[in-house]
Amino acid sequence: MASGDEIFVRTVSAAGVVDSHGHAWNYHSRSDHHSKTECWGIVFDLLRASRTFRRQVFEQRVAFGINHEMRDFRNDRKKNLDLVICQPAGGPASAGRTLQSLAVRYSLALSESEREELAVLPELREMPVGNVLIALEAKACMTAHQKALPRLYDELNSSHLTVHGAHDLAIAAGFVAINAAPRFLSPSRNTPFDPNRPVWNNHDQPKSVAITVDKVKQLPRRSKPGAEGYDALAITVLDCANDGSMVSLRNDQPAPQPRDTYHYSSMIDRLQGLYETRFAQL
Repeated sequence: MASGDEIFVRTVSAAGVVDSHGHAWNYHSRSDHHSKTECWGIVFDLLRASRTFRRQVFEQRVAFGINHEMRDFRNDRKKNLDLVICQPAGGPASAGRTLQSLAVRYSLALSESEREELAVLPELREMPVGNVLIALEAKACMTAHQKALPRLYDELNSSHLTVHGAHDLAIAAGFVAINAAPRFLSPSRNTPFDPNRPVWNNHDQPKSVAITVDKVKQLPRRSKPGAEGYDALAITVLDCANDGSMVSLRNDQPAPQPRDTYHYSSMIDRLQGLYETRFAQL
C-alpha cells in the first residue's frame, strides 16, 4: 500500500529544518528537505509496487540521481530535477548513496513495517545519470496561496517541458503539497523567531486550497509519448501551522479523493503501469 504521503507528513512533523538563528521549522521555503522527502517516498512506493523495477534495481540496471540537470534539446532550456530514476551512465559504477542511506540522512519518520520492508528491498544506488526513465518534481504551496500560484504553475509546467524536450519517453511525475491550515508561521516573516511575538499568516480556508488545487489541475497531462504534459501528477493536502505542532493529511474535499486522478495512490498506480509498459525490456 502506498504511504509516501504519510511518510512526508510524519517527517515534517518533527520540525527538522533549522534556520541560521537555530530555530527549528516544520517547513522552510529555502530548504529542499520537503521535496527530498516527497521524492524519496514516491520511489519507495514504486519499488514496493513494481516487480519489474525491483528486478532491474537488483540487477543494477537502474539507479537514481539527485538534483540532476536536464536540458531541453529543442529549446536549450535547462532545469534541475529533484530526483531521477535512470540507467547508469557507462554501466555500473562505484556505490554512492542508496535509498536506504537517504532514509537516515533525511531523518525520515518510517513506521516499523516500512523499515522492515525497506530492509529487504534491493538496494537502489545513486550513480552517474545516463538515460532518464523517470523525472520527479516536488513542490509545496504552504502560504500566500493566491500570490504563489503563477510561480508554482510556471515551475511545474517548465519541468515536464524540459523532461520531454530531453527524453520524450521519460515519465514526468509531479507531486504538489498544499497547506490547508487556517494560519501559518512564515519563516521569512519571523526572522529571528520571537515566541512572544509570532507573526501569523492567515488563510481563507478552504478557498485557498481550492484555488490552488484548481490551478494545479490546469497543468497539461499526456496519455502517450509525443505530446506535452505530465505523465503522472499527485496533489496532497495537509494541515501545517509550521509552529512545531503535528502535521496531518487532509482527506476532506477539496483534497483529491481515493481513485481520483490526482490522488497520491492513483499516481503510484499510474507510475507502476507506465514504467512496466515502457521499460520492461531494459
